[in-house]
Amino acid sequence: MRIGILCSRVRAEEKLLFAELERRGLAYERVDDRERIFDLHRRDYPFDVVLERCIQHSRALYMLKILNDAGVPTVNTYQVALTCGDKFLTTQALIEHSVPTPRCLLAFTPESALAAMEQLGFPVVLKPVIGSWGRMVSKINDRDAAEAILEHRDVLGSYQHSIFYIQEYIDKPGRDIRTFVAGDTCIAGIYRTSPHLITNTARGGVASNCPITPALADLSLRAAQAVGGGVVAIDLLETQDGRLLVNEVNYTMEFRNSIDTTGVDIPARIVDYVVQTGRRR
Repeated sequence: MRIGILCSRVRAEEKLLFAELERRGLAYERVDDRERIFDLHRRDYPFDVVLERCIQHSRALYMLKILNDAGVPTVNTYQVALTCGDKFLTTQALIEHSVPTPRCLLAFTPESALAAMEQLGFPVVLKPVIGSWGRMVSKINDRDAAEAILEHRDVLGSYQHSIFYIQEYIDKPGRDIRTFVAGDTCIAGIYRTSPHLITNTARGGVASNCPITPALADLSLRAAQAVGGGVVAIDLLETQDGRLLVNEVNYTMEFRNSIDTTGVDIPARIVDYVVQTGRRR
């Protein structure tokens, strides 16, 4: 089987995936997105399947589009990357498939964004529609803070900062949940505990094992299917009345802090799915 790996900087996750491929004797080619030139008139690539592990969303999106248009199966697909890489598109997909998610409002001017926040009721959470690792996510407690942050976003002046994605604040119990889905299986889950709004383990959140209950597995799979399936990580919030809400879906998931925590060989499960995808071609 001819396997391609799209990536740039090789992080701990990529090293673990390379090691698993080598352990199985599977040949692979690393496709460095900083060096590769794509001829847009070409329609033949020497891969049975390609695993996407890019850091930059834009590079991942364009390369997946090129490969999928040429008939090369990818994990994940261009459509999954497009949906998961944009919080608005993710929310739309979840709503369309009746997956419970926090209430969100979208506005396009600071004035309408302020009105939307007052309509939801403070506190609210303001997020960029495209971004990762919790960057530029703000919990806004009152009108004065809202006016200051909205003015800052307006001055930045970029396309992304002129789209105001406003989410209701969920008073979670000092943690959230991340589950990992590969194909039709929810393979593992962790609690991410932090006193801060942002619980990413890369930003200081502490990981501990989260048992996968039937309800958690079902909701995680429904969320994965809503965005197009594949290998994804689902971020969920627990409400004070015991409900679970899907917050986001991640298509190039980090997992190095979750292997020992859960006891699940996540790289092996990813490679299993990649191989299955290549064989279906």
